[in-house]
Amino acid sequence: MLAIRALQGIRHRAISTSLCVHGGHGGVTKIENYTLPAYFDRRENPLPDICYVQELSPEQRSLKEKEKGSWAKLSNEEKIALYRISFKLSFAEMNQGSGEWKTVIGGMLFVVGLAGLILLWQRKFVYGPVPHTFEAEYKEKELQRMLDMRINPIEGISAKWDYENKQWK
Repeated sequence: MLAIRALQGIRHRAISTSLCVHGGHGGVTKIENYTLPAYFDRRENPLPDICYVQELSPEQRSLKEKEKGSWAKLSNEEKIALYRISFKLSFAEMNQGSGEWKTVIGGMLFVVGLAGLILLWQRKFVYGPVPHTFEAEYKEKELQRMLDMRINPIEGISAKWDYENKQWK
């Protein structure tokens, strides 16, 4: 009896799933634009999936009809127009450099300049005066005290001081 109920549930599920596949609830399903192939100009993929121009004007349609004939009869402008129907940029135009690097360098210099201004502002208004321990006189006294105490006599500063001649080795 349990198996019969399980099979009935599968049968109802299969019916509901098949309804979803056909559009569900009797409505027409709308195909979203992101599901269709898109046009991209890329050096890695020189032949895109679709043409650049999707909706052709009447003159473009007549040009497409002429394309089916001999290409020797086409002028250079018509050949370029046919190319522009299929592609937005030529390979040379894709390889052409852009001026974007100037914007990037300008942005980086702006950020560095702004950081410098913030640093100058902090030195003037945020930080206090320089401590007296950074003065040359204090540093000399500190060095003399370290030598008098014979600090780190094996490999350190005291090892490099000649105590008999009172000069550096």
